[in-house]
Amino acid sequence: MNTTSVLSTLLDQWMAGVGTHDPAAVAKLFTDNAIFQGLRPYSIGPAGVAQYYESQPPGLKAGYEILESRHLTDDLVLGYLKVAFSFVDLPTLEVFLSIIARHSDNDWSIDHYQVSKL
Repeated sequence: MNTTSVLSTLLDQWMAGVGTHDPAAVAKLFTDNAIFQGLRPYSIGPAGVAQYYESQPPGLKAGYEILESRHLTDDLVLGYLKVAFSFVDLPTLEVFLSIIARHSDNDWSIDHYQVSKL
């Protein structure tokens, strides 16, 4: 299993959901007890993820670059990324994102998501 492939497959789906303003599609990528930390207080699980992305402005797009990836265990992959969020009428916001992807039921899901402006 290639960690970059695991992350790219999952994050391409995330990027598509963000770009089409489909909070439900984004939320489906997260585990039931995922810790989600965007740029405001954290939430647990897909409902909080959906709320977060529902509140994002129309036209929001995301692009990412995987900077590092690691196997933590056979069913866990760590990713560290640079992400650029572009807006229709605001400057692009560049952040760093750490995620942990978990494998279960023949698929990968996001179990931990934390954004930093550093």
